[in-house]
Amino acid sequence: MNFTKKWKVMDSVNSEKPRVNYVGYASLPNQVFRKAVKRGFQFTLMVVGQSGLGKSTLLNSLFLTNLYEDSVYPGSPIRLPQTTEVKTSTMNIEENGVKLELTLVDTPGFGDLVDNSHCWQPILHHIDSQYEDFLNQESRVTREAISDLRVHCCLYFIAPNGHG
Repeated sequence: MNFTKKWKVMDSVNSEKPRVNYVGYASLPNQVFRKAVKRGFQFTLMVVGQSGLGKSTLLNSLFLTNLYEDSVYPGSPIRLPQTTEVKTSTMNIEENGVKLELTLVDTPGFGDLVDNSHCWQPILHHIDSQYEDFLNQESRVTREAISDLRVHCCLYFIAPNGHG
């Protein structure tokens, strides 16, 4: 009988103690979260569509920046022939202590030609080369500072035609 009382007293003592933070399996998600926030994140956004649909304008207003502040857009009589080229620009954004390395991939001239049968090839080549570079970096014996420039999100702009 005396033995039962002793355990009851110990249970009441243990329940009154404040819980102390400890290192263990229960705190692992918090540790990973704090480490990821401290290190920062990398994100690559690609925009694809015909010229004049507002791709660069959307990126400029979304991230409060000017992607092409150095560029000079020629007038219509002196426009150069359109080719699909891939332009990347990287910027660092910090909000509420969270760091983000944002890579914006713009594809001016996509779909502007009369024959658009192979206009997607430079874009596909860019995406494949980024995945191949990441795989090569990850396959090394020493993997220090792997930069992830793979395309994480692709926004495809569709021209507002009155057909159909």
